[in-house]
Amino acid sequence: MTEPSSPATFLYEEHPDHPGWMRWGFTDPSRYNSFLGPMMVRIEGGIARVRMTPERRHSNLRDSVHGGAMLGFIDVALFAASRSFGLITAGSAVTLDLSTQFIGGGRIGEPLEAQVELLRETGRLLFLRGLVVQDEEKVASFSATIRKSAKTAAQ
Repeated sequence: MTEPSSPATFLYEEHPDHPGWMRWGFTDPSRYNSFLGPMMVRIEGGIARVRMTPERRHSNLRDSVHGGAMLGFIDVALFAASRSFGLITAGSAVTLDLSTQFIGGGRIGEPLEAQVELLRETGRLLFLRGLVVQDEEKVASFSATIRKSAKTAAQ
């Protein structure tokens, strides 16, 4: 299904090339999310798995994933996870805080996966935590709080 949102259209639909995964992102290429490239998400055992494949444009001078690109990916993964958990819709929440610990360098050209867990939901808040992994290697850990809009919280 493609969800309308203002001011951009949001994509959340079955991925045609990866059964069991949903495609995630804006259809407007001028939005920030498009910088991160194609993403996909699925729920397994209460964990949302969000994937992207970093490209050269996401690299630092060491040819690893730039910390800013990693933070952007984590932030977007929080929303992909929350949508996949059925807790928000497009444009219906904001990040209140995001704490990240970089554990290792991400490699360019290999899928990165944010594994996001919902710790608690209150009326307007979502408390989440997770790991970013590449194969079996831990790249970052994070915790975050998202605030749902008043309209979303009332639904």
